[in-house]
Amino acid sequence: MSATPDSHIPAVPSLPQRSPFLTTEDWWAVWLGLGIVVCSVILYQAGHSEFLKSFAVTPPRWDEAEHVVEHFAAQWGWYLALGGAFLGVFTLSTRLMGHATADYLPGFLIIFLTSIGILVLSASAFAKRFDLEAPLVALILGLFAGNLWRMPAWLHASLRTEYYIKTGIVLLGATLPLTMIIAAGPIAFFQATIVSVLTWLTIFFASTKLFKQEPAFGAVLGAAGSVCGITASIAVGAAVKAKKEHIAISSGIVTIWAIVMIFFIPIASRLLGLPAACAGAWVGTSEFADAAGFAAASAIPSLNDAPIQAFTLMKVIGRDIWVGIWCFVLSIVSVTLWERGRGDPQARRVGAEVIWQRFPKFVLGFAAASIFMSLVLKLYGAESGPAFDVLKVDLIAPIKTMRTWTFVFTFLCIGLETRFRELAKFGWEPFWAFTIGVLVNVPLGYFLSAHLFRDFWLQLG
Repeated sequence: MSATPDSHIPAVPSLPQRSPFLTTEDWWAVWLGLGIVVCSVILYQAGHSEFLKSFAVTPPRWDEAEHVVEHFAAQWGWYLALGGAFLGVFTLSTRLMGHATADYLPGFLIIFLTSIGILVLSASAFAKRFDLEAPLVALILGLFAGNLWRMPAWLHASLRTEYYIKTGIVLLGATLPLTMIIAAGPIAFFQATIVSVLTWLTIFFASTKLFKQEPAFGAVLGAAGSVCGITASIAVGAAVKAKKEHIAISSGIVTIWAIVMIFFIPIASRLLGLPAACAGAWVGTSEFADAAGFAAASAIPSLNDAPIQAFTLMKVIGRDIWVGIWCFVLSIVSVTLWERGRGDPQARRVGAEVIWQRFPKFVLGFAAASIFMSLVLKLYGAESGPAFDVLKVDLIAPIKTMRTWTFVFTFLCIGLETRFRELAKFGWEPFWAFTIGVLVNVPLGYFLSAHLFRDFWLQLG
């Protein structure tokens, strides 16, 4: 989720035509996420699990400052190695995607060093007492800094929010067994279908009928609220030939409501006494962006990963798939009705290839990581019992730590990019059209997660 248009990011001179496999964030998130998973398994297989756990370094829980000093005195080399690895891969990939290396390098160093401080803060006994997880701390500090000071233009090159969160989602796939995805898939998709269709229809008709906005604008606004925020805004906007300002306005509104839901759903879940898994499913059903959803799910107290697992199955497996579906359906509606209605000479038939063009490729990486790790667990006979406990500590835990780093990068970038003063410039009519959708989406998400499919989501707990 990013509130800053890519036009703010300096680009290098045009490069020769390259394959989309090397020039898009979706595919690079797949390669990086799967690369981390495969390298982790190779190190574990070779008997280097201690190296793997040391490389995936993170501050331990602490209650006195001297404990932090002792930790960094002993582990500074591993932080240097981890930061260097992240810097090398992200710099190379963003260069191939067309962004200036000279701008990305200093910006990412700032992000990484700030993320270390965030992880230290979130590991304190005080933060643990109030369930202030690292992603939420990153968001709060980012919002404070982003609205107190104007970020320099060169820093925007390193604020690759979508790239970081998509990489984290692929890593998340390695921590979700394939059997769980297969079992939850139909329910998650059915629940996602209900909320996606009803929310889109509500926002679209409020926008076009109540506030008399263009159909393409209503389609983009509806997709932003019913699927996955800015990603859906951009994808559907391209499919229906929406104006750039329509996409920018939708992105701004999504940013506001996504941040509100980060705090609202976890607090409401506690007040309503929802089980952790049901609360996670509610986040997945009613949050408006993947990154914000992870922040909200991680803020729900739980003894296991049930909230994050439920959120992921609902949002990534269920709702995000609707990006391709909406793009395909709305592109046909656009060229047959809206564009021809306004006399667009370039209106043409759109083939089924639009589904593949707009489908979020990182979802494939998520599925591949889940399949691969499930095969590894089966190979070691570690699907449950003592053998699983060993792999959980020596293999899965380091992957979770790497996932945490990418999530902290993500939420810090969200905060730094979100300037409330600038978001207030888009006017009230689109905001109220989207808000009407929120008033349908959030109660509907609660009913589906806490009542209609309650027993199913409780199985994750």
